[in-house]
Amino acid sequence: MITYELSVVIPVFNEVDNIAELRSEVAAALDSLTSSWEIIIVDDGSNDGTWSLIENEHRADKRVRGLRLACNFGHQFALLAGMRHAGGRAVITMDGDFQHPPALITAMVQYWHDGCGIVQARRKGNPAAPFLKRLSSRWFYALFSLLSGARMEPGLADFRLLDRRCLKRILQFGESGLFWRGIVQLTGFKSCLIDYDAPARRHGRSKYSLLKMTNLAWTAITSFSIIPLRLAVIIGGLTSLMAFGELLYVLYVRLFTNAAVPGWASALSVISFLFGVLFILLGIVGEYVGRILVEVRGRPRYILSEALGLDEVSDRE
Repeated sequence: MITYELSVVIPVFNEVDNIAELRSEVAAALDSLTSSWEIIIVDDGSNDGTWSLIENEHRADKRVRGLRLACNFGHQFALLAGMRHAGGRAVITMDGDFQHPPALITAMVQYWHDGCGIVQARRKGNPAAPFLKRLSSRWFYALFSLLSGARMEPGLADFRLLDRRCLKRILQFGESGLFWRGIVQLTGFKSCLIDYDAPARRHGRSKYSLLKMTNLAWTAITSFSIIPLRLAVIIGGLTSLMAFGELLYVLYVRLFTNAAVPGWASALSVISFLFGVLFILLGIVGEYVGRILVEVRGRPRYILSEALGLDEVSDRE
């Protein structure tokens, strides 16, 4: 049910130093546009007092709502929880570390008024990020676009505005391997881009480690593409042909010449290499089998432990 003009969903994890400033700046941006708004802050299992600050903000302004997840389910699922409870005609998602500047909300809403169902913020520069993180990010976007067949602009994150109609479509996706940046590309709604330079974090440090980013990248690829499986078949076929050629050579030398078969050391090296390739391919297949297992279990994608100003169980339509 639509009850507000604008909703802002902010997933946070151990952002106790940012909550008050963030709420203030987002509220100021929304007040300049409309008085009909809500901010939904989703606490993704924080253990640093973040939830207490969300409670304080809710007491000060009932338009600031809170959802508390039972444990750290992850950024994508925290976004899901917030979006399922959002009641705005347009829903904006953003991070809680100030690298998604609240000042950009005004421009996003203007694009929405001009007819864009999806308004995506594209990061053009982030000089504060480590070189390895920037390089791996560029590689990932290129690899994802290649394997999935869906063009995804480099620099896109989860800072976007979604029209209510678009939001209802993406919430129909029921998989456990969530990757919102890819899912929004599948809705078919008109999409607009806004470029921005990402400022540095004001407080604290990033909670998104290299391991978490790698896990998100692999989830995105396995959720959107079966090309790695097809590559496994192709590589398996090529290595089989190589092995068959080697076998024919050995038989020829043994049956038609008096020479001993040379190169056992090199043959063992090739065999070891092929076993390495085999185990890599088995690992790829195993990842997809694991993904299937996660899906068929049908476990909840997140569990709410508390809610402020929102219904804990029923999602808005």
